[in-house]
Amino acid sequence: MRVVMFGYQTWGHRTLQALLDSTHEVVLVVTHPRSEHAYERIWNDSVAELAEAHGVPVLLRNRPDDDELMARLKEAEPDLIVANNWRTWIPPEIFALPRHGTLNVHDSLLPAYAGFSPLIWALINGEKEVGVTAHMMNEELDAGDIVVQRAVPVGPQDTATDLFHRTVDLIGPIVTEALGLIDSGTAVFTPQDRSKASFFHKRSVEDGNIDWTWPAEDIERLVRAQSDPYPNAFTYYKGERVRVTKASVSQGIYGGTPGRVFIREGDGVVIVAGAEARKGRGHGLVIERVRTEDGADLPATEVFRAMGGYLTRHA
Repeated sequence: MRVVMFGYQTWGHRTLQALLDSTHEVVLVVTHPRSEHAYERIWNDSVAELAEAHGVPVLLRNRPDDDELMARLKEAEPDLIVANNWRTWIPPEIFALPRHGTLNVHDSLLPAYAGFSPLIWALINGEKEVGVTAHMMNEELDAGDIVVQRAVPVGPQDTATDLFHRTVDLIGPIVTEALGLIDSGTAVFTPQDRSKASFFHKRSVEDGNIDWTWPAEDIERLVRAQSDPYPNAFTYYKGERVRVTKASVSQGIYGGTPGRVFIREGDGVVIVAGAEARKGRGHGLVIERVRTEDGADLPATEVFRAMGGYLTRHA
């Protein structure tokens, strides 16, 4: 088959590599220009450089909405478009152009976690597994019929970085399998159960701002979901921003006001957490490691030396 690829960052890079390694012909690649967005400076293997190294024509676009792009697509005469981590909506005149349509590869177990940053959101929400779905594109984002889907478990200590590496390794095999099924005419197109669908927005740095009214269990997952190299979960202490890089749920039950710097436990310092903390029925968050604004990585006990005071959402 003649294939056009739309994609960006490491997800797109892995997809393009799978296509280049296949028996199919990659006739055009469309990718985004490099971005300074905090979440787009990481996992940023260049799709453009990979394509150029293999002599594949490349178009740089922020959005697929110009006449030149449409003309180049028609000239390419693709049998299939494959997309992965394309950051804007692809209109019907493009996704329906090839005779086999457009296959989108998304790093969630659709229909859940459509949209952006699915691994981070899934980890924050305590999901037991994550995965990758190859599905046909239609007019609703991440809502088309599923061709191939694979899942991996989420362990109790897994970070978003762990889940990234575990799921990105699924992309090549899934792309290869899906293209084989489509090319041979043996693909089974399974409609998504839209009653189970959820859609999440793109994350920003502010989404890592810790809300101390969350239960400690939820905050601990947020810390793991914002593991390096992602922008870390953070809070404010005495007017200074402090990033939390390692935390756990306390052994003891602690009550009081959410955000209170309370007591030492183990290797860290307990912060009171939870909307109903005043009732004294929940655990606190033990902060163990922090990163200050000057980049110093420190034990929490060196930052929170005196008990008392509060961690807040604003300076």
